[in-house]
Amino acid sequence: MEDGEWTMVQKSGNQFVVNGQPFYVNGFNTYWLMVFAADQSTRGKVTETFQQASAVGLSVCRTWAFNDGQWRALQKTPSVYDEDVFKALDFVVSEAKKYKIRLILSLVNNWEAYGGKSQYVKWGKAAGLNLTSDDDFFSHPILKSYYKAHVKAVLNRVNTFTNITYKDDPTIFGWELMNEPRCESDPSGDKLQAWIEEMAVYVKSIDPKHLVEIGLEGFYGLSTPNRAQVNPNSYAQQVGTDFIRNHQVLGVDFASVHIYPDSWISKSISDAHVEFTKSWMQSHIDDAENYLNMPVIFAEFGVSAKDPGYNSTYRDTLIATVYKTILNSTKKGGAGGGSLLWQVFPEGTDYMDDGYAIVLSKSLSTSNIVSLHSKKLNTFNSFCSWKCHWGCRKKHVLLDDFQSRDEL
Repeated sequence: MEDGEWTMVQKSGNQFVVNGQPFYVNGFNTYWLMVFAADQSTRGKVTETFQQASAVGLSVCRTWAFNDGQWRALQKTPSVYDEDVFKALDFVVSEAKKYKIRLILSLVNNWEAYGGKSQYVKWGKAAGLNLTSDDDFFSHPILKSYYKAHVKAVLNRVNTFTNITYKDDPTIFGWELMNEPRCESDPSGDKLQAWIEEMAVYVKSIDPKHLVEIGLEGFYGLSTPNRAQVNPNSYAQQVGTDFIRNHQVLGVDFASVHIYPDSWISKSISDAHVEFTKSWMQSHIDDAENYLNMPVIFAEFGVSAKDPGYNSTYRDTLIATVYKTILNSTKKGGAGGGSLLWQVFPEGTDYMDDGYAIVLSKSLSTSNIVSLHSKKLNTFNSFCSWKCHWGCRKKHVLLDDFQSRDEL
């Protein structure tokens, strides 16, 4: 792909498009890239990650564009940045482009890792604000202004390697408002809904070119009681999120869903996890088509090697299940826009492993599954523009070829 063709990802109805052609995503997560790039001794691991991911056809990486008040923080205190860490993020963006990998950049964490909303609350308390809950992050005007200032700083950042402003850089696939937002103090969902409404429009006011997503796990909320039984457990309806309602917000371009049956249903591996994965995905693909008219990305999915009953064959089965569900949507021109593995690591980073790490160079069977899926999606991505290709003879020939080899 020549530089002239490296253009923004856009959406048309329930599909992603690049240069008027479909762009189905086979991608991955590696959350720590910025922090590794901030140290010369580990910077090479960023390059290795992109190299190995690119070799199996992975085209999108989701990673953190935040580290608030922690060790090697990007944002040391509100609106005070460590320039060396910002340069590290610049490096991640420029390196991704070299390997033709696009980035989904997340802007804050719901959880305490890398600071998160609790760090914003600590900053607020230090400034004399009367705060009682970490969920005040979503409603207190001062904390919202801290977050907006961070959004502005990242979107308006001029990359010191490429001299391209982030908000103008097609290497960035899109912005994620928050990793896994939850607002348990308000199960009605109103508080989080108001925050999403305000922040999606705010991001768009600075950067109307890039796509925006929320970062949700995909739980159904009070606005869709008929969907409650699709949730993995009854608690999921009480965390203040609402998949349909949240995604109907102005400024939100695509939906995100995570898949963690080993966290949500039971630690112990079972066939029920695979069945849940299928129904959870299908329900969200259907809703994205019927109610939202937007693509959905399954932005985190994986299984922990620490789970009782885990083996690599099960992991391959889970990954293949996700891929097959995506392909079943793809072949119909559906809203299943893609998936992102949690998570891809290079060799020598075991000390960062939360149990979910996939080291592609050490996992041949998994690498083969990922690579084959990339090839299939690339076949769809190479079709002529959406206006004609579903009637296109080429499509039917390719689909027949897939099915004759029993690959779908």
